[in-house]
Amino acid sequence: MAKLKTLTVAFALQKYRQHCLAEGLAPRTIINKCININLFFKWAFDAGVLYPRDVNKDVCESYKAYLAGVTSHHTGRPLKKSTRRNRVSDVRVFYAELTYLGYFEINPLHQLRLPKSPRPMVSALLSQDEVERVMAETKIHGLKGLRDRAILECYYSTAARRNEIGNLKMEDIKFNREQLLIVNGKRDKTRYIPLAPRTASWIQAYCKYTRPLLANLSSGNTVFLDNHGLAFRAHQLTAMVKKYLLSAGIDVGAACNAFRHSAATHMLENGADCRVLQEYLGHSDLSTTQVYLEVTQTQLKKTYTKTHPAAMAGKQLSKGEVEDYLVRNS
Repeated sequence: MAKLKTLTVAFALQKYRQHCLAEGLAPRTIINKCININLFFKWAFDAGVLYPRDVNKDVCESYKAYLAGVTSHHTGRPLKKSTRRNRVSDVRVFYAELTYLGYFEINPLHQLRLPKSPRPMVSALLSQDEVERVMAETKIHGLKGLRDRAILECYYSTAARRNEIGNLKMEDIKFNREQLLIVNGKRDKTRYIPLAPRTASWIQAYCKYTRPLLANLSSGNTVFLDNHGLAFRAHQLTAMVKKYLLSAGIDVGAACNAFRHSAATHMLENGADCRVLQEYLGHSDLSTTQVYLEVTQTQLKKTYTKTHPAAMAGKQLSKGEVEDYLVRNS
């Protein structure tokens, strides 16, 4: 109990970081967890809860209620359900690990329930024609447009996540095998993704004509460089992709993920097996991939209604039409 009395937030976070590193968590994952934990303790301090020992289930229930009313600084909208859930989950895991390390005899949050998990949905979708329209918007931007075209091609061709493309290194592109190596993807996973010949050609053109003009001593072996010769940051990639979407007259409420979602949906529509797609997308759980099946069924219904003559007719049988059959068969 001596540990508990002297435990400060700073000391607890230090021990937690060390434990996470020993467990093999990715540095970026640890940073994100600690950000969420710090956000909690900032709120707790303002609420008069000064030490880790003072936190209990009731305190966290108040925190959950507080998060329900918080708006995002970036969007001005309420926090997404997934964001709220992650913030509370990281605090709960933090206390579970501190208990495991011996700083608590009993985990004070072991009965804490997480906010309801949102039902996964895929709404940001582009048609194949829209994908090509967005790609074409890069033409007017010269050699930097060539770079941007290569990035857009990567997002659609590989369905990789935003940072998976931003973090690509030169040695990760296997031109001779037409593959990309995704290192330390989500949940620290590494996987190979097929690379379409067209996409490979755009990357090669970028590497030949544009990258040498951008590269400097700070560039390292990062594939895609911003205008200062540095690796793209996440918000820069979002802004760049969003710019081309809007330029093409398309606003689907997403940027990089619009290409990922669209690629997955188009593959399913063309007969891709869901389990193969799971590996392609880097999903840990097949149920995550199956969300795209619902999208294609919805699209099927829309297409059927618009194109099938029976559906286009739109009318149901009249009472008189039914009675004709009854009379003829009486």
